[in-house]
Amino acid sequence: MRKLLVCTLAIMLSLAAFTPAIYASEVRISVDGRDVQFPDEHPYVDRRSNLTMVPLAFVSDKLGAATKWDGNSKQITISLNRDTIILVIGDNHALVNGKRVDFEGAAALKNGRTMVPVRFISEVLHANVEWQPARNLVSIMTSVANVPKGTWIWDSHIIKQDQAKMISFAKMKGVTSIYLQVDRDIDPAIYEGFIRKAKSEGIQVEALEGRPEWVYESKQEDIRNFIAWVKTYNSSVGPEGSFTGLHFDIEPYALSEWTKHNKAILESWMDNMRLIEKETKGSGLKISMDVPYWLNTIHVPGKNYSMSAWMLEKFDCLVIMNYRNHALGNNGIVENAQVMLREASTLKKKIVVAVETVKSTEGPRVSFYSISNKVMEKELQSAHNQLAHYASYAGFAIHDFKSWQDMK
Repeated sequence: MRKLLVCTLAIMLSLAAFTPAIYASEVRISVDGRDVQFPDEHPYVDRRSNLTMVPLAFVSDKLGAATKWDGNSKQITISLNRDTIILVIGDNHALVNGKRVDFEGAAALKNGRTMVPVRFISEVLHANVEWQPARNLVSIMTSVANVPKGTWIWDSHIIKQDQAKMISFAKMKGVTSIYLQVDRDIDPAIYEGFIRKAKSEGIQVEALEGRPEWVYESKQEDIRNFIAWVKTYNSSVGPEGSFTGLHFDIEPYALSEWTKHNKAILESWMDNMRLIEKETKGSGLKISMDVPYWLNTIHVPGKNYSMSAWMLEKFDCLVIMNYRNHALGNNGIVENAQVMLREASTLKKKIVVAVETVKSTEGPRVSFYSISNKVMEKELQSAHNQLAHYASYAGFAIHDFKSWQDMK
């Protein structure tokens, strides 16, 4: 019995020798309400500084920042939009946008992996960080400033002017996608120059087209011609000058027939959607559709199945025209977006939530027109905080570029 006890004690002591003071598995990280899995090196709490450390890959994968490692100088560069952080392994300070900032602890190497202090990095990137001791959880809510954003340019002639100024504004606002209406009378070289400049700043450009009449069978040739033009253009300019996708804005509910002959209009719309699906199959183009936030209440004719789910099955992304200027409460941005976000999450597709800045005649709670940009960003942050946990959530779109640019 005594021999067994000695053996058991020896085993326990040998295990203890390999057990860190704080288990890596005890520290959990969530970003925007979703738990983060660490398949390789796990987060841990540094015993000297009491800081939670995470792999550098976490910063790029989950916070959306670009990271660069210089093995010779042991220097880490982290950049996101207008913010740049430079750290050196072992130093308890960093350069943040060129200015020295001191902090407790330091970046470190652990098992061949670069580890960085999660709170310091997250807060410099404007995220809100909360430590929940009862759950051993570091909860990070990202800033809406760093959320992907799209915007519409309806008058493509403006790209003939000061392209650098337009792209500078887009980058400053965190725009990642521009929906640019195609005017085939414009020299393709103008498009190519604009797209190349946009892509060099991390902004994708989608070819935008559509009108309510595109639900009719008689307009199928117009749809084919648009798709064919983009394919031909892309093949002539190479990847850096190419449109990354097709963006359709059809809106058949603007037609008088929508209320008079709703079933016929829906069936015709579906036929033309099938045409788009067929004509773009295998093209490598992302296909996005602008839809009203209430599309989930419209059923496929003869089926107990929403039109929004039917469209999500066929295309990559729906942009919900969720035109409200308040995030929370009845008929707000959050409430109106949730059903389609749930549908898209189930179908593993994406939803972009769009808001309006153009003057509206539909009431005082529709557009951010005449409201400050600061107020809009506050409402979008509130909406982001509530919607970011959906796997389908892909950020916001602001309608439209010109009106947004004019906001104070």
